[in-house]
Amino acid sequence: MKKQALALAMSVVFLAACGKKEEAAAPAAAPASPTAQVLNIYNWDDYIPDGMLAAFEQETGIKVNYDTFDNNETLHAKLIAGNSGYDIVVPTIGFSKKQLEAGLYQPLDKSQIPNLANLDPTFMKKLASIDEGNRHYVPWGWGFTTVGINKQKVTAALGTDALPANSWELVFNPEYSRKLRGCGILFLDSPTEIMPAALHYIGKDPYSSNPDDLRAAGEMLAKVRPDIRQFSSNMIDDIAGGLGCAFVGWSGDINIAADRVKEQGGSDEIVPLLPSTGGIFFVDVMAIPADARNVAAAHRFIDFFLRAESGASMANEMNYPTGNKAALPLINEEIKSNETIFLNEENMGRLVPSGSYPNELSGVLNEVYNAFKRGR
Repeated sequence: MKKQALALAMSVVFLAACGKKEEAAAPAAAPASPTAQVLNIYNWDDYIPDGMLAAFEQETGIKVNYDTFDNNETLHAKLIAGNSGYDIVVPTIGFSKKQLEAGLYQPLDKSQIPNLANLDPTFMKKLASIDEGNRHYVPWGWGFTTVGINKQKVTAALGTDALPANSWELVFNPEYSRKLRGCGILFLDSPTEIMPAALHYIGKDPYSSNPDDLRAAGEMLAKVRPDIRQFSSNMIDDIAGGLGCAFVGWSGDINIAADRVKEQGGSDEIVPLLPSTGGIFFVDVMAIPADARNVAAAHRFIDFFLRAESGASMANEMNYPTGNKAALPLINEEIKSNETIFLNEENMGRLVPSGSYPNELSGVLNEVYNAFKRGR
């Protein structure tokens, strides 16, 4: 997912010692600590606009080391292990609730982030249900986990059958998935993305703490396992490369893949669908780890990202909506009118908020998911 270019200002001060001509020159000031000029960011893959980091570096003189991950579990393992080395990370807010409760993030110094004023108060109030007082998190992007399709290939595979109103049927109901096996079904390779959708489909709480509910979802998934071609950690590339015709993925990624197909001259129409029963809503947020070394630089980047121009770039380039209210006048009409990016009130009302599973359920969660993935 692309995002926009950010910029902040940093001045370099040169100190010169004055003295009599015949006296030895005063020693030069000690150079700044190298760590003070380096910002380490850990974010999702394909989730930042082209040129954003370069713009920030040019404006501030701060070098950015930018690493990526493909699921929340990977980020969580880094944070739990300690000494991650990162100054900014981008977790999904529901998943990261236990990280916040464990004290893995430090409070923001809001005096260093004047562009917080650009954020939509209504949107921030929703985030405050997890991060009280919005003390730790700043929104990066949001969207929903859903089913996407290659319309031409799916239409051909279904023949006379129409698309179901509940598009989860395409990937969770064997009557449909069998017909799509030939053109390929792709699933995100993450238990905390697939299991909530599966639980939601069978009418259970997507973040149920009942092990029996997880096992029931596993039984449903086992019926469609023969029809799944690939568990993907590079969904944008896999969709754009034509590896599948139906995909369980993130709305923004599916839209990005659609853009890439067009850029490559393809004629296939790639679209995220809006299931009648809703998708799983998520918000990815920036946070500063408790052991971050370059906290001042982290605040500067956050403020840079919260500029109106940055929020607009996030939507225009990355196909992800923004919580930056000041950015709205700068967003292209084509993006604002896309109902799979900026959802109307009715479709928003059908989305299920993302959450997390209790730690004591992690063993069952992984057991069920891995058995499904292995096909036994």
